[in-house]
Amino acid sequence: MAEFTFHHGGVSVPSLDEALDWYGNVLGFELEKRFYIEAARSHTAMVRKGPLRFEIFEVEGAAPLPEERRHPPSDLKTHGNKHVAFRVADLEAFLTEMEAKEVDIAFVVRENFGKGCFIRDCAGNLIEFVEESND
Repeated sequence: MAEFTFHHGGVSVPSLDEALDWYGNVLGFELEKRFYIEAARSHTAMVRKGPLRFEIFEVEGAAPLPEERRHPPSDLKTHGNKHVAFRVADLEAFLTEMEAKEVDIAFVVRENFGKGCFIRDCAGNLIEFVEESND
């Protein structure tokens, strides 16, 4: 079987500049490069935080994110890619930081198997953060 590793996740947004500010100020991602994808008519940026990379697209004429895709339980009812997830050491500390930054917290889960939350970026895209259980 072919070997492979994870390279990046990606989201489509209405404003690349606004998203770059949001991902930088809220999550600490730094701009790696900006480029234009002619075939997709997309102003695009790759951002990085340590080994994590994220691609952000502003596509000309793109449709807005449907309301049902903005809520984790209803989003699961539509087939397709759902979200990207990042690991955090302490979910409660992360939530406190996000609340201080006035981030839109969409959903919080505290179960025996682990804890996690979903936040929405400036375009409503869901991003999950997980604190794994030691069990």
